[in-house]
Amino acid sequence: MNQLTAMRVFTEVWRLQSFTLAATHLGMSAAAVTRHVGMLEAHLNVRLINRTTRRLSLSDAGSDYLDACRTILRHIDEVESAIADSTLSARGTLRIGTSRVFASAYLCDLLSAYSRTQTAVNFEVQSFDGEFDPAERGLDIGFVDIPPTRSSLICRELFSFSDVLVASPAYLSGHGKPETPGELENHKLLKMSGHLQHAWEFRDRAGCYRVEHGRGALKTSSPEMARVAALRNMGIALLPNPLVRGDIMQGSLIHLLEAFDVDRSPQCFSLVYQERSKLTAKVRTFVDFTTAYFRDEADFPPLKAVA
Repeated sequence: MNQLTAMRVFTEVWRLQSFTLAATHLGMSAAAVTRHVGMLEAHLNVRLINRTTRRLSLSDAGSDYLDACRTILRHIDEVESAIADSTLSARGTLRIGTSRVFASAYLCDLLSAYSRTQTAVNFEVQSFDGEFDPAERGLDIGFVDIPPTRSSLICRELFSFSDVLVASPAYLSGHGKPETPGELENHKLLKMSGHLQHAWEFRDRAGCYRVEHGRGALKTSSPEMARVAALRNMGIALLPNPLVRGDIMQGSLIHLLEAFDVDRSPQCFSLVYQERSKLTAKVRTFVDFTTAYFRDEADFPPLKAVA
């Protein structure tokens, strides 16, 4: 048994939550993947992965062994990368986790710009809703709007942003354009469910205004769906500025109540990666490129760069 290969197979099976997907990703047959994990369990004389027809779960021993495998394989990859290229040029696959809003608004442009400077790096991207830990997912880099709670991760803020109230020109033509928060009660509202929004709150120099979601045309946990619904003339949405800034610039959506501020704490996109004494070239160059890319706030109005 090639134990290093078996360890890589085991970590990929868990990362992808599938023996079949791991086989495709590793260029092996499904039978070979099953055999590698089975030989590893036989070698250790313990069950690592509990299998059912619906899901995989780690045993206690499997969880401990997974952490050890990731550490060992990471060190081996770093050493081999340094030996293979004495100039430490960036190469290989950069595994990226990202919030869905960041992926929709910025990631493709960023990766395209970076790949023009580092042609030997390719990308593998997974998108997530809510909080996620790049290290636990076996990722090199994470773009998050909810920073992970682990203190061992480095978190570099890229830029802050706020929510904006938007609707399509066609919707406003048929229903009128609200000039005050109070007038929203007479409109169809596209609401966000879950922890994102409970009520819309606005403020100006005269005070604060709260708009309850009494009359909603749509309720969804997906900001991307709320954006599409607004573009399809279904109503008024309160959405992250990065998600709709292009639509506003093109005139597909209209920014409403510009005289009022959304009464919500500013949000921030951050770059998250593991703390290591020596980053691989692909991670180091990508971190440096990304922070510089978002530092020029003139290219991203009306965001505030903080990197």
